[in-house]
Amino acid sequence: MRKKIVLILAAGKGTRMKSQTPKVLHTLLGKPIISRLVESIIALNPQKIIVVVGHEAEIVKKALENYDVETVVQEPQLGTAHALMTARKQLEEEGEGDLLIVSGDVPLVPIDELGFFYKMFSESSDIASLVSINLENPYGYGRVLKDFEGRLRKVVEEKDATPAQKTTKEVNSGIYFMKIPEIFEYLDKITTKNEQGEYYLPDLFSLIYEKNKKVNSFKGSIPERYLGINSQFELSRAEEWLRVSVIGKLLSEGVTIKMPDTVWIEPEVSIRSGAIINPFTKICGETVIETGCEVMSFSTIIDSKIDTGTIIREYSLIEKTSVGKNCKIGPYCRTREGTITGNNVKLGNFVETKKAIIGDGSKANHLSYLGDVKIGSKTNVGAGTITCNYDGKNKLETQIGDNVFIGSDTQLVAPVKVGNGAYIGAGTTITKDVPEGSLAISRVNQKNIEGWVEKKKKREG
Repeated sequence: MRKKIVLILAAGKGTRMKSQTPKVLHTLLGKPIISRLVESIIALNPQKIIVVVGHEAEIVKKALENYDVETVVQEPQLGTAHALMTARKQLEEEGEGDLLIVSGDVPLVPIDELGFFYKMFSESSDIASLVSINLENPYGYGRVLKDFEGRLRKVVEEKDATPAQKTTKEVNSGIYFMKIPEIFEYLDKITTKNEQGEYYLPDLFSLIYEKNKKVNSFKGSIPERYLGINSQFELSRAEEWLRVSVIGKLLSEGVTIKMPDTVWIEPEVSIRSGAIINPFTKICGETVIETGCEVMSFSTIIDSKIDTGTIIREYSLIEKTSVGKNCKIGPYCRTREGTITGNNVKLGNFVETKKAIIGDGSKANHLSYLGDVKIGSKTNVGAGTITCNYDGKNKLETQIGDNVFIGSDTQLVAPVKVGNGAYIGAGTTITKDVPEGSLAISRVNQKNIEGWVEKKKKREG
């Protein structure tokens, strides 16, 4: 049985990006270009994915370490055919197979259509095929030339094409299908006799055609999806296409998105029907937003779960947080990694949490920092309360029970425990455990000096 193998070419520098970051590591709606492509390719269920790396190879390898791919290093980078030569040993070890070759900068390639082409190629006797597209402005692309029978005859690069050949609008997308090991005898015949002095992979097609005509092409139906990302402008165009696609799908599923042109939602986000997303919001990563939730304007949610009926008010930042049902978060609230709330929790303006577990019905409405803390149910945290969780070396935990009332401007110096039903007076610094049902207060006694203001005025004369 022939194996299904994919070779991704990701060795180039991407000079037109004018960036120190390798081209394939620029992010496309939240993930590197190469990651989005690999995740699409995985849907084809290949037995092997090989990625050819080169420029900043170690950085690109690191970006791929969570995927089941093999990498080979192309050094120096002498063209697309040279990239195939670089991976030849690994490919020969796989035995007979149908090889898909795709550039690392085409993350939006329509994978269903590509899968259909893959199947057609596998069932054919062709040694090689490519995907072609029609462009109104084909400048810069290799022209696809066919014979009188409509079969692919050769591909001519822009710099090597004659004026007549340049009028052809059918171009090479840079996506190829090849039979292994049949292709290798033709690979050995490729030379660098061209303007760039490189080994061109498209030269294989004329070599095969001249011998037995066992080459063909497939016509891509959505040209822009096959185009590589080679500049910052093309990256922004691809990102906008993907953003609109994600939002369009959510709208069709019953999510209300107001002023969708202003909203950023990444593909991995899941939002249920009946949720409302307001203008100028950003929702990222593996976030899940349940039905009946509303995200108000200028809020950002990252890798978080927002349960049914919860409102995220304006200018809030929710990071790696699990928010319960019917909660009210914000405005101007920040919840950091490890925050977990129960149901009916209120976190108000300028409240920040980190590794905070907050029970049902508890609230901190104003100006508080709650870090490394466990809070029971129906507890009130007064304005200006701080858990002092860092002693200069270690992060320490505060535990607060159920039905606790914490007065304003309280500092809880961890590690410390506050029992159920306890009261803490405003302005108190807690350094010792507070027993259940107790009142803790550490203020100094107030002293009023009568007539002091008048005496001060006299002294200042």
